[in-house]
Amino acid sequence: MYKHGARENGYGEGITEIYGSHCFSNDVMRERLPHSIYNEILMVQASKKELTLEVAEVVAAAMKEWASEHGATHYTHWFHPLSGLTAEKHESFVSPLPNGGVVVEFSGKELVKGEPDASSFPSGGLRATFEARGYTAWDVTSPAFLKSNPKGITLCIPTAFVSYYGHALDKKVPLLRSMDAISKEAVKVLRLLGDKDVERVIPTAGPEQEYFLVNDGLYRRRPDLLLTGRTVFGSMPAKGQEMEDHYFGALEEKVAAFMSELNNELWSMGVAAKTQHNEVAPNQFEIACIFSQANIAADANQLVMETLRKIAQRHGMAALLHEKPFAGVNGSGKHVNWSISTNTGINLLDPPKSFDDEADEESARIIARYILFTMAVIQAVDQRAALLRASASTAGNDRRLGGNEAPPSIISIFLGEPLTQLFDTVGNGRKRVNLAASRIELGAKSLPKLPIDFTDRNRTSPFAYTGNKFEFRMVASSQSAATPTMVINTAVAESLSEIASLLESALASGKTPVEAALEVASGIWKKHKRIVFNGNGYSVEWIKEAAARGLPIFRSAVDAIPEFMKDSNVEVFAKFGILTKEEAESRCSIYLERYSKQINIEAGVALDLARRHILPAASKSAETYARAASALAAVAAPSVVQEQRSRRIAALTGRVVEESDRLEIALSDAQRVEDPLAHAKAYRETVIPRMDALRDVCDELEKLMPKTDWPLPSYEDLLYSL
Repeated sequence: MYKHGARENGYGEGITEIYGSHCFSNDVMRERLPHSIYNEILMVQASKKELTLEVAEVVAAAMKEWASEHGATHYTHWFHPLSGLTAEKHESFVSPLPNGGVVVEFSGKELVKGEPDASSFPSGGLRATFEARGYTAWDVTSPAFLKSNPKGITLCIPTAFVSYYGHALDKKVPLLRSMDAISKEAVKVLRLLGDKDVERVIPTAGPEQEYFLVNDGLYRRRPDLLLTGRTVFGSMPAKGQEMEDHYFGALEEKVAAFMSELNNELWSMGVAAKTQHNEVAPNQFEIACIFSQANIAADANQLVMETLRKIAQRHGMAALLHEKPFAGVNGSGKHVNWSISTNTGINLLDPPKSFDDEADEESARIIARYILFTMAVIQAVDQRAALLRASASTAGNDRRLGGNEAPPSIISIFLGEPLTQLFDTVGNGRKRVNLAASRIELGAKSLPKLPIDFTDRNRTSPFAYTGNKFEFRMVASSQSAATPTMVINTAVAESLSEIASLLESALASGKTPVEAALEVASGIWKKHKRIVFNGNGYSVEWIKEAAARGLPIFRSAVDAIPEFMKDSNVEVFAKFGILTKEEAESRCSIYLERYSKQINIEAGVALDLARRHILPAASKSAETYARAASALAAVAAPSVVQEQRSRRIAALTGRVVEESDRLEIALSDAQRVEDPLAHAKAYRETVIPRMDALRDVCDELEKLMPKTDWPLPSYEDLLYSL
């Protein structure tokens, strides 16, 4: 699979040979396609032309030849259904001949369009079970790649997935639509500011993926981890993360070997894995990829999650992507770093080197452009805060948000004091908007003077400006990055559309583009500054202040998810052609149903573990202590400790039975509710509290029983051994 033995040595040699070796990138197409066909593909990727079957035929032949040279025998349309996972239907390149032989071929029609069965994927009412036909369509902008397994290699073609009537049944279609929308509105604003060169604006993303690694043997002895991704029971060991010794610590050899192979696999598929390190909690880690076009970044993140699991198994480990696999330590998120760039290579959120607006006319225009586009994001987040919160709402995230370095569930923006002061100046209508960069003096001549960024970082902020981008820290680790990114794109497209109208009015009144931009920015800041909060998002005071500011506050995912059906959100989706009303409502239905199903599984697993594993073990442990007490008493030895321990375990065992029965009743009642929202609320209001109550009893039992009697691998085992 890897050239020059790079996989075998495992230490990063031959990276340039590895990178993209299993990716049908633009570079590969430039080498293998006729010049005219390659230029046609570039035009399609830039949305300047539509793909024709004639062009697709040439690309398909070259793609098949390239894949076959690497040992591929099958291809698949690789897509992202609304389950949040990926899907594949493998087809061989083999076609029969009349004489009984076969020919290896791959047509343009097969490249462009596939027909997977759509009836068994989540559709939220968009498809009935008997309406089975669905279509996949090649996403020309996202490169095809090869996936390997012990049995062979498959050509994977990133595709969109729609119903027979064209409804989006996946994560990719709305994301691509939102990218078109934001590009159109951003170009309109840039034209009004005097930029005639930009033809397209591209939203970019760089997801950071957090995850846990645990010993695979221990993992398979935990039915809760196997079936739900998290531990429904488990008491904290004496040491957690309080010593702060794991974060950015030296990698253990086993982890380093895993990461080396992970990088090689990702690099070969053209995924630009960049950063890796120990995270805060024991056995928690992070991987981040270099910024790329938003849909490509979403595809890459799905590959990261798939590959994490696969490579971990090869190293005798299991990768956990649940948001809160272990209570009491940090959970895992997916921080989506988001920005927008022009086709001419300008990051519109990258601050100018100087904010001296008395500089030349071009510098003043750049400053005004930066301020206006940053204001567009601020306005967007304030106007669609509830929808952004909904986009990151899952059952697992409910257990993560609000502590242990996860952001609170209230949407706000962190800018930092320098930028806040700058925008206050703009809001007050002053003409001077200076913000000079400074340097840190470290006090030793051998150390360099460090330039200070225009903003600090706030780890309690859900939507933080981090220098040339915004970081949406609320996204759940197991989620696809596509939906949160799509919502950001939609909100900013709406904001830019409003800004364009205001700019047109200001310019019509005789103002220059710079004057018009600063006037519009001033109005936005005055109206939407309430969304900016630079303080401690965990404080009780912030919750009160957020309520006073009128910011949306949701108790849980169940309250936030219905925002997808709210009239104003449905209208903005429809206005920019991103989701139809039916598609928006389907998302709401699917996400509520997924919430209920997740809690239903967790509760069922908790009941099974409590009754079939913990109850017998606890009864046996109480009996053992009782026998010990009797034996000691028989020889007139002190037996009070053993008697007390036996009684305490027996009493808790009785409570396990009681709490299990209560959970079973709550679960049964919730299962009978039919309306999706009421169904999800029943799980949140009745099942989760009963499940947590059962956990309290079982965790107390674990602390009392001998380790040899406890039937499950402990947190100490899972968090401190690989």
